[in-house]
This record gives sequence, C-alpha cells and structure tokens, in this order.
Amino acid sequence: MVGAYARGVEIQPLPHSSPRTAAFFDLDKTVIAKSSTLTFSKSFYQGGLINRRAVLRTAYTQFIYLVGGADHDQMERMREYLSSLCKGWNVQQVREIVAETLHDLIDPLIYDEAASLIEAHHTAGRDVVIVSTSGAEVVEPIGEMLGADRVVATRMVIGEDGCFTGEIGYYAYGPTKAEAVRELAESEGYDLARCYAYSDSVTDIPMLEAVGHPHAVNPDRALRREAVAREWPVLVFNRPVRLKQRLPGLSMPARPALVAAAAVGAAAATAGLVWYVSRRRASALAAASA
Repeated sequence: MVGAYARGVEIQPLPHSSPRTAAFFDLDKTVIAKSSTLTFSKSFYQGGLINRRAVLRTAYTQFIYLVGGADHDQMERMREYLSSLCKGWNVQQVREIVAETLHDLIDPLIYDEAASLIEAHHTAGRDVVIVSTSGAEVVEPIGEMLGADRVVATRMVIGEDGCFTGEIGYYAYGPTKAEAVRELAESEGYDLARCYAYSDSVTDIPMLEAVGHPHAVNPDRALRREAVAREWPVLVFNRPVRLKQRLPGLSMPARPALVAAAAVGAAAATAGLVWYVSRRRASALAAASA
C-alpha cells in the first residue's frame, strides 16, 4: 500500500507474542510541509493576539525555516521569540483559534507519504507518536487529526489568569525528545530496538539514535550527511494533500472509537432493516386474511 510513497522503508508486522513497538514522527517538515506554529500566525493576527509586524516577522521566519531548515542556534532564537510573543495570550482563545482554523490551514500541508506511513505502522500493530518542538496547543489537535496515539510537545507555563506567562515548562527539543521516547518505552513497554523514528532535522539525531529503525525525511544538509554516513534511509516527501482527497484505499485507518461507532451504526441499520421487513410481512399477511 505504501510502496509508492515510502521506498526504502520496510515495515514488518509484529508477531502477537512480540513486545510492543511504536513509530515516532517529528511534525514540522516531516509530517506537514511547514512549521505548524508559524502557520497559524495569520489566524492569531485576525484573533487580535499579534500585530501586523509580528505577522511579517513570522512569515520571514517561516521562509528561512523552509529554505534552509534550522540549526541549534536558530531554534534557540525562534524559541525565545515565540516565548516572548505569546506572553499574555489567553490559552482558551488560542485553543479556539486553532480548532476553528485547523483543517483549513494544516490539512492541505499533510504529506501524503507521511499519512501512508502512519497507516502502515498502525496496520503493522505499532503505536504512532508525534514528537514535536511546537506547542501542545497546536500539536495535540494535529495529532488527533492524524490519528496519532500519543503526542509529545513543548508546554508553556499557564498563569492563574489562564494566560501564558512567557516561560517554558517543558521544551521538547534535541536530547529532550530522546528522553521522552525512552520514558514512553519504559511506561508503555516499547521495544526501542524494533521501533521507528522519522525526522528532517539534525537536532533530532538523539531521537533517531534511540530507535532501531531511524529515517531521515527531507533532511537538512547536516542530517543528510549523518544519514549517509550511518547508512540510515533517506526519504523524500513532496506531496502535500488533504486527507479527504486521498484515495479511499489510503484513507486514515479507523481508530477504536470509530470502529465502535461503525459497529453500533451497522447494528442499528440491521435492526432497522429487520423491523422494516417484518412490518411489511405482517401488513401483507393482514391484507391476505382480509
């Protein structure tokens, strides 16, 4: 199913007796074609959270990020800028803006190849975990839309007034991502030697090193060099497509809740059909006896 999109990735189904495994995906430029946080800048402007100057600056930052990626120093500057930018934002308002614009902004950016890989890992019996430096208020809804089982993301400190203080409580970046992966493996029983990881950035090498099957996706130059030197598979994703526009055979797999809903719907439909047939039969018998 995914051979046309993910050449070089061999995904083997797990025997029932094997330990649990997972596939860990970076988000920006790995699953989606842009920076998830910066993509919402226009929506935040329309919601009154930022001014026009901030919109222009985030647009420029997005351009630089897309063209050349981001090394450690650039990521640190971006972190400091975004932390100061969101200070004082009402968290509930941010969540509402993200929820209202999520499908319009993010859905068209999802790589078809990444969605196919997520499907393939679920089919093989693996959990899918999004591990992103972007904020949880943005990453968690995206993870839900993708059908991810878990999300690891940066978390800003929220004050008693329900607004961001500008401080970072948990920064999902570099070695911290690898620590999160190992902690999940400990709590969920994942066999990391059989797990997969995907990222575009050299800053995610610790996370890639933590698993037995690391993959570089649209890698920056530094990660590409490392991937070639370590003989890691290098994947090229270049087909952003809306999930609804994907071929029916490549649609996202039903999660347990959706399966349960489908089963209930099917049972209701069957019961309705039985009632309708028996009602027609009773009417026919009554007409014949009359």
